[in-house]
Amino acid sequence: MAATRAVAVASNANASCLLFKKPFLLKHAPYSNSLCFKNLRVASVKRLLTCSAIYNPEVQIKEEGPPETLDYRLFFSDSSGKKISPWHDIPLHLGNGVFNFIVEIPKESSAKMEVATDEPYTPIKQDTKKGKLRYYPYNINWNYGLLPQTWEDPSFANSEVEGALGDNDPVDVVEIGESQRKIGQILKVKPLAALAMIDEGELDWKIIAISLDDPRASLVNDIDDVEKHFMGTLTAIRDWFRDYKIPDGKPATKFGLGNKAANKDYALKVIAETNESWAKLVKRSVPAGELSLV
Repeated sequence: MAATRAVAVASNANASCLLFKKPFLLKHAPYSNSLCFKNLRVASVKRLLTCSAIYNPEVQIKEEGPPETLDYRLFFSDSSGKKISPWHDIPLHLGNGVFNFIVEIPKESSAKMEVATDEPYTPIKQDTKKGKLRYYPYNINWNYGLLPQTWEDPSFANSEVEGALGDNDPVDVVEIGESQRKIGQILKVKPLAALAMIDEGELDWKIIAISLDDPRASLVNDIDDVEKHFMGTLTAIRDWFRDYKIPDGKPATKFGLGNKAANKDYALKVIAETNESWAKLVKRSVPAGELSLV
């Protein structure tokens, strides 16, 4: 069953980024706390859902294939209906230390959804292993996804994190707000901290952030604020990612930087460096391998 969600969006500024494939205007719109589905029509072949949300660039989201199957894909397109890549075409920077964040896995869910970096237009799909759909052994307790226009370069050995090489993916975000978001939703977030996860020898950054529309967003601006207003959350995130592979018989995941989260300035440094790496990638200054640049 296919479904199309038209998402009219907004921000308070035109987006800017280190490199654009095309101009991307962000429009103003009334405040809205989350995705709101309305004008729902159900037919035998498809569902049409029209929504508005405050922080998304003007995009449409189209689901192809039934959820939780190998055929499922969530594609993004612009207002004209042309397919775009959530990884390459959604702007990263919104100014004043605020960034776009694309939700892949809503909090309190376990299906391991991810941007398909090796497929044209990089739709969101469910990850697989040996031909089977992947699930976490238990729900993830935060909204999880990616920062667009970032890339962890697998040829770059990070001397600050045990010389680990990048994992060849966009940078991950753990959004700690109270609301459960939707797959494909684009949120306006501010980074608060960073965890240097080392997954089977590869560096896999986790940026801890909060959506600006969260009720407690104004209370947190750096790592110390997270410890104060979201007590225990940083430890819980680290421990979740440390242990989630153990039920599958794998060892606990390691972390660099003294096994602790780094502060906001360090998170911004990670974002800037991986944005620069992405710019080199799409300019083909470095080999793309099997990655899609469309």
